[in-house]
Amino acid sequence: MKRVLLVDDDRRTRRVLQILLERLSLESQAFESAEDALEYLRGEKVELVLTDLKMPRVDGIEFMRRLRELDEEVPIVVLTAYGTVETAVEAMKLGAVDYLAKPFDVDALEILIRRSLELSRYRTENRYLREQVDRPAAFENIVGDSSPMRDVFELISKVAPTRSAVLITGETGTGKELVARAIHKLSPRSEKLFVPLNCTAIPRDLLESELFGHVRGAFSGAHADREGKFQAADGGTLFLDEIGDMEVALQAKLLRVIQEGVVEPVGSNRRILVDVRIVSSTHRDLESETREGGFREDLFYRLNVFRIELPPLRDRREDVPGLAVTFLREFGQEFGKGDLALGERAIALLKGYGWRGNVRELRNLMERAAVLADGDEIPESLVRSLLPGTAEPEPDGNLDLSLAVADVERRTILRALAATNDNKAEAATVLGIGERTLWSKLKKYGL
Repeated sequence: MKRVLLVDDDRRTRRVLQILLERLSLESQAFESAEDALEYLRGEKVELVLTDLKMPRVDGIEFMRRLRELDEEVPIVVLTAYGTVETAVEAMKLGAVDYLAKPFDVDALEILIRRSLELSRYRTENRYLREQVDRPAAFENIVGDSSPMRDVFELISKVAPTRSAVLITGETGTGKELVARAIHKLSPRSEKLFVPLNCTAIPRDLLESELFGHVRGAFSGAHADREGKFQAADGGTLFLDEIGDMEVALQAKLLRVIQEGVVEPVGSNRRILVDVRIVSSTHRDLESETREGGFREDLFYRLNVFRIELPPLRDRREDVPGLAVTFLREFGQEFGKGDLALGERAIALLKGYGWRGNVRELRNLMERAAVLADGDEIPESLVRSLLPGTAEPEPDGNLDLSLAVADVERRTILRALAATNDNKAEAATVLGIGERTLWSKLKKYGL
């Protein structure tokens, strides 16, 4: 029989909880103080901990800190009448899977207990799988064997089974969505939908509707009711890509939905309950944004319960060959050219490059190489011709400055397009020119 530990200095609350657990056919062990509970846990294992926050001598937060020294994985549910945003965030950082205010609804608590026990089972299974797999390839579609990526894989493994919000940070093109998908796949929510939303790709006036849905007639063009991303992700994971680009007014509405678990479609007064895990990403420095007023501090704390920082490709160059070969095989199969390979000198050239556009730039370059490949192996000369700034001198020693400048400009534009996944507006920004100027140069060079 599964065993649940109760810690609450209120005798009546302990008794109510014990009756509920008996009804669920669960064994319970109740304690009035955190000290007694910790003493018990030094010799016994439990599947779930329910704890109050405000207790004499040792409070709930300190209790959780000490508990984590004894058991890193047991799910913890916090029940308190004295909760604040700060204590909730602190509790989540210490591994609490959820936070319920007193007086609590018994049916809601029952659902939470069942969900938390299911989470305990998933954690056990995940731990077993991690022990059986010693290769980073265990993480679907994420290639890397460098020390920085091993650290990332370890963080994914620890946070995936929880309900905690995750903020993924790093430069553009480092693979933040792949990490978000891995978190979802390794979580108890994996059978439900993973719903991505790029906050920069949706016009600002439509982003609210994309998130929360709308009813017919809510605004011009709303010809029918539409379900939002929160409803689509109910029971699963909502990935908010580039959350730092969301305007402050909408941030306030997003915060309320995350806090209450309720969405109101645009143009409607109907309140819809949702159970969604939030994983977000940004290339921005959100701490600085909060200090400057560009991002809400309270929303930042809600999103930044657990952070995963992705390293740029230049800081894990040993992963470049594996990534390049993986992409080449993918495109070789797609283009009907079989398994394409890279020579040693081509690999050395790739490893020495700076990769400002990170993994995305490498992938785009390998796609171009696969298109242009004439044989089974990509030669160094082809790689060199595709990498900006690495071209060898012309054989005839041509010293025409205008041609040389034009060649450098063309290659720089290609590099910017690769770094931004062929997004012309972003490429113009990276290059420091206007978008109309970029289009003119693309036409000039036949790109």
